[in-house]
Amino acid sequence: MKKLSGTRRGFTLIELLVVIAIIAILIALLLPAVQQAREAARRTQCKNNLKQIGLALHNYLDVAGVLPPGWIAVDDTGAPSAHEGTSGVGWATMILPYIEQANIYRQFNANLPLTDPANAAFLRNQIPAYKCPSDPQPEFFVISEEGSGVPITGLPIANYIGNFGTEELDGCENAPGTLPVMADGTCKGNGAFYHNSKVRIADFTDGTTNTFIVGERKTVANLDWYSSWPGMIAEGEEAFQRVCGSADHPPNSPATHFDDFSSRHVGGAQFCLGDGSVRFISENIDRGVYQSLATIQGGEVVGEF
Repeated sequence: MKKLSGTRRGFTLIELLVVIAIIAILIALLLPAVQQAREAARRTQCKNNLKQIGLALHNYLDVAGVLPPGWIAVDDTGAPSAHEGTSGVGWATMILPYIEQANIYRQFNANLPLTDPANAAFLRNQIPAYKCPSDPQPEFFVISEEGSGVPITGLPIANYIGNFGTEELDGCENAPGTLPVMADGTCKGNGAFYHNSKVRIADFTDGTTNTFIVGERKTVANLDWYSSWPGMIAEGEEAFQRVCGSADHPPNSPATHFDDFSSRHVGGAQFCLGDGSVRFISENIDRGVYQSLATIQGGEVVGEF
């Protein structure tokens, strides 16, 4: 019987270090690819959310004949009042039955303001379809009274806002007769959603394929830039901007204001067009073309974008 001889040789320190270095290089190469794949999945989910919102808006349109109002607000006499009015319910609440959230919609008492205790449970709901998975955020934020900073109520956070048009939403605080506030107190934008709006498909004279109706907005926690879906909170800080947005600047613009459209996606943001399709609009888009896409009756001719 032959006897085995010799000793078993292990790794030297240099060989071990080389192996570790190779593994580290491989991890460094793979991690960005994994992160890109995850972001691609999140971006696809975000696009799907907007697609579902677009379908819901068209289903609402089939029933009501008009798109839902950007937000509803009237004063105690029933006259339009953009900022001081009661109710405040927004477009995203109105389409809840059309995104399979009828149970949540039934919690809402339309005869009372959003801040009424009877609607407290309604305001505690989270709607995943209204959130972009690329945007990390808390579930709620507290909206305070304009000027005083006194807390009013907590609101669920969302990432999709209606298109008010090219006017800045701050103008809705103007006196009646001072644009964009009409003589009757209605704050009217040139987009698909505004105060007490009732926009029909026939109103899209620029074409539904050339006009976006809903887009993304990212959260910026340190500036209290949180959007929400239930609606406008009367006397709240930046109340209209919580549910609608302006195309004053291109998406992700360095000169961004809270009422702008923006996203956590690299290179731009996603938008739902009037025909229900979803497009990614580059942050490098020409400002004039971008604003043409935001108006429903601007009369502009828009080519490829």
